[in-house]
Amino acid sequence: MSKLVITGGKSLEGRVRISGRKNSALAIIPATLLAEGESALENLPYIRDVDVYSAILQSLGAKVRRNGGGSLRVDSADLSGVSAVPFDLVKQLRASYYLLGVLLARNGRAEVAMPGGDDLGPRPIDQHLKGFRALGARVSIERGVIKVEADRLMGGSVYFDVVSVGATVNVMLAATLAEGTTIIENAAKEPHIVDLANYLNACGAKVRGAGTDVIRIRGVKRLSPATHAIIPDDIEAATFMVAAAATRGDVVLENVIPKHLEPITAKLLEAGVEVSENGDSIRVTAYDRPLAVNLKTMPYPGFQTDAMPPFTVMLATAEGTSVVTEGIWENRFRHAGEIKKMGAGIRVEGRTAVIEGVDRLSGAPVEAQDIRAGAALIVAGLVAEGETEVHGIEHVDRGYERTEEKLRGLGARIERVPESTPVS
Repeated sequence: MSKLVITGGKSLEGRVRISGRKNSALAIIPATLLAEGESALENLPYIRDVDVYSAILQSLGAKVRRNGGGSLRVDSADLSGVSAVPFDLVKQLRASYYLLGVLLARNGRAEVAMPGGDDLGPRPIDQHLKGFRALGARVSIERGVIKVEADRLMGGSVYFDVVSVGATVNVMLAATLAEGTTIIENAAKEPHIVDLANYLNACGAKVRGAGTDVIRIRGVKRLSPATHAIIPDDIEAATFMVAAAATRGDVVLENVIPKHLEPITAKLLEAGVEVSENGDSIRVTAYDRPLAVNLKTMPYPGFQTDAMPPFTVMLATAEGTSVVTEGIWENRFRHAGEIKKMGAGIRVEGRTAVIEGVDRLSGAPVEAQDIRAGAALIVAGLVAEGETEVHGIEHVDRGYERTEEKLRGLGARIERVPESTPVS
């Protein structure tokens, strides 16, 4: 176990390259099992969740090779008949439930334990199961294991009662090899939905409408392997944008898709931060204390819930009072109590946080409880005067690649040390 030790108070300056999108990787890696043969994925982030998914695929009989430069090759030729996924690996990864759609489509049966991952409040999978039933699958849950099976999957109409990224992905995966056409209404529109559709179509699938609220999938008999580059991670990019603004720095982010960052850019501009785009790069410059803004997280293309925790840290030192409303998850403010230890004036009432901006934060020992809360605490450590220890850094490693190395490249004073190492 490790912790990050940060000596804050220094503006971030320089250039940083953004890694491949975590959420795309976790949808597309299992999708490689639908194509019999070897697929190649490029621009994958070096994060723990990718390692866990690679181990899951190997446990199912796939041949997985991790090469340099963010490349992964998956050969799923010898996977027929496999239906059960190892429990110990499933519990480490919420996105393991995508194997339900994949194995159901390929082998007609899947057994996957209820997924793990961050505790952000109730995250039901009822919409996933509704989608599978619409395709003709039989569904049951026995002793914490989800079982789905079908003699033959048939295309059907699915209307999601709530917008669900996970359910949209799972039904897309299952429908690619179903007989007939599947129509998904009230579908999620996130960029990684489009990225998954692009990969599936490169394999020979017939997916149309990804990125809108109606997706149509015409089933095909088989998919062929393909090479695909994962899109840049907008949440990692948002975290660095906010860190640059909060430290009153000047940072150029390379390998980004500015369109995906429009909600973040809009709120930074509202806060008085300078943001300029140049092709696949964005420059963020802040000279003064940011201004308070109000925001509410919403499904894409609204303000992303994963970007909210770091943004609240910037608002903690903004001029004025901000109100932040979480529209997705119940437990998204788990970082609030930790930044209060550092002097933040933040009050949480249900899904709303009222943030009274203060002149400065002070370094303190803090504990990360999920990926995005950990990112927020790192930003807080960069802003704070004095030394901050961020514990629970294994959560951050699940979603961010080479965090401290990238930050040091921007001038941050940050080190990873073993938990037992005393700090002088």
